[in-house]
Amino acid sequence: MSKAKLVILDCWVSPFCMRVKIALNEKGLEYEAQAEDLFGGKSELLLSSNPIYKKVPVFLHDGKPLCESTIIVNYIDETWSSPPLLPPCSYGRAQARFWADFIDKKVFDACGNIWRSKGEVPVEAKKEFIEILKQLEEALGDKEYFIGTTFGFVDIILIPLTSWFFAVEKIGGFTVEAECPKFSNWMKRCLQRESVAKVVPPSEKVYEAVLMFRKMQGID
Repeated sequence: MSKAKLVILDCWVSPFCMRVKIALNEKGLEYEAQAEDLFGGKSELLLSSNPIYKKVPVFLHDGKPLCESTIIVNYIDETWSSPPLLPPCSYGRAQARFWADFIDKKVFDACGNIWRSKGEVPVEAKKEFIEILKQLEEALGDKEYFIGTTFGFVDIILIPLTSWFFAVEKIGGFTVEAECPKFSNWMKRCLQRESVAKVVPPSEKVYEAVLMFRKMQGID
């Protein structure tokens, strides 16, 4: 049986691309990351592989494209079963998917409400962001990871988004560590994993990119 050709159409600063790369790393799979120039002109491969959204990541498994990061991480877990990213019982899997859905609906938009603010960041935007993190902190409880003692699906969906938190903290004038210490400890624990550390860029570099995005959008 020949080895599968795995390609991700990638952007280094996209937390959604990071999810896919972390999942592939956790499975010990070799893949090629093809960088996309999202501002200078998207590749024909990206436009033909994701004609609906025209966004990264796109995951190509032997040339067959898949879009949307949470769907891709699910696919990777189902296709390469070891080590499993989801709990063995159906209830545990459903709970993990609930929190992944919560993260997808809430976290990045709440980040955007802060870093896209013109002038002083509204108190409401900061309050909403911190409240979301507190809800996640409560779900984490005293566990090492969201599923328990094992790094898994929910951690993979959430940890890349935290690469933007330093930028949000700088622009918003607060720290996650002061507001949500348990959540902050979970972040540090995840970032020490090899599968995560070799994917998630330095937070200062992301902050520089966010400042560039602000200029491009006429905020600064």
